[in-house]
Order: sequence, then C-alpha cells, then structure tokens
Amino acid sequence: MSRLKITPSIIPNLFTALNMFSGFLSIIYSSNSNFVYAGWLIIVAAIFDTLDGLMARLTKSSSELGVELDSLSDVVSFGAAPSFLLYKTYFFNFDTAGIILSSLPLIAGGFRLARFNVQLVGFDKKYFTGLPIPSAAIFFSTFILSFYQNGFNKIFEFTLIPSVIFISYLMVSKVRYETIPKFSYENFKSKPLHFMFIFLSFLAVIIFYVKGLFFSFVAMITIGFIRHYYLKFFHKTTRG
Repeated sequence: MSRLKITPSIIPNLFTALNMFSGFLSIIYSSNSNFVYAGWLIIVAAIFDTLDGLMARLTKSSSELGVELDSLSDVVSFGAAPSFLLYKTYFFNFDTAGIILSSLPLIAGGFRLARFNVQLVGFDKKYFTGLPIPSAAIFFSTFILSFYQNGFNKIFEFTLIPSVIFISYLMVSKVRYETIPKFSYENFKSKPLHFMFIFLSFLAVIIFYVKGLFFSFVAMITIGFIRHYYLKFFHKTTRG
C-alpha cells in the first residue's frame, strides 16, 4: 500500500484553498446582507492570494497545478464574490440590466485569468497585461466598505456604474501594470518611486483605514492607466 506523499507544494496550495474559502464565505455573507463581512472577506482572500505566491517561492514549489488552482480560486474570490456583492448592494435595483452590469467584473476577470494562464512563461513576472483581478476586487470591496451605509449617496451612485464598466475594461485591456518590486537594496535604488508609493499607501491605510486602502488602489489604477497611454502616445510621436 503506497503512502500519501506530502510535498512542499501543500503549503502554498493550502493558502490558495483558504483564498477560495474566503470568497465562498463572502458570497454567503452577501446573501445574508452582511456587506461589511462580505467586503472584508474579499480583502482577506487577497491576503491569502499574496501568501500562496510567497510560500510557493519560499518552498520552491511553483507549478502549473498551482497556477491553475490559483486562477480557479481567484474566479471565486475576486470574480463571483465582488460581482454578487455589487448586485446585492446596488445593482438589484435594475432587474435584468443590473444582473448584466454586476456580472461584468466576473466575466472580465475570467477572461483576464484565462489570458494570463495562456501567456504565462515561467513563474516570475515583471508586469501584468491588464489590471489584475485581485486589484479590481479590492477596489470594489473597499468602495462598498467606505461608502455604503444602508445605500449609497447619490454622488457614489452616479460613479458606480461607470466604475464597474471601466474596471472591467481594464482587466481585459492591454494596459500594463507593474508587479510589486521585491524588497532589496538593488530594487530600492532602481525603483525608488515604487517604494515611495508603497510607503505612502501604508501611511494612508494607517491614517484613513479602509478609505486609505480604497484611494491607494484608485491611485494605483489611475497611474498605471495614464502611464500606459502616455508612453504609447510618446513612442508614437517620437517615431513620427
């Protein structure tokens, strides 16, 4: 009788499973109209998502199986969970149109992950093509945690539909978003602005709590978008 072989990959896969479970719990809390817990569980899922990648590198157990499992977890935690949270907090008001609009982050995120897996070469990435689905999910969850109180203020109602459409577009776009640089002296010298942004984001979270996290992601998404199209336009004009 063969024994069950325990490999180092079980550690990152455990964190991936916790990511998926957090997304599932978020859906349950959304269905019970406990939107605070639902929003925070998406953030917890993002923490587990970060840890599974870290553990895979530390244990040197990155694998194609881990990549596929991670993507399946992300569809639940950062696709289905935030889409359902958006529907329950606001988009249920629009019947069929609301269902379609609130499903956009799930659908765009699914395409984003499928494209990522097809194009993946190796396990280390310098940049992402399209906004990563966890970033989109944290944007939506912190938006709701920051501004939902038995409903949205009219100002935020007007921004929610354009935000859903724009963020969904960014996920399937070719806009490049750089990965978080590894903490080393060499990276600090070559990318000081990246580390300055990380420091300011931590400071914003400490001072402004969840709103600080929301505005940090707004800044990150906006800077990446402007930088991409500025460089694209700049290269075109210099070539012309």
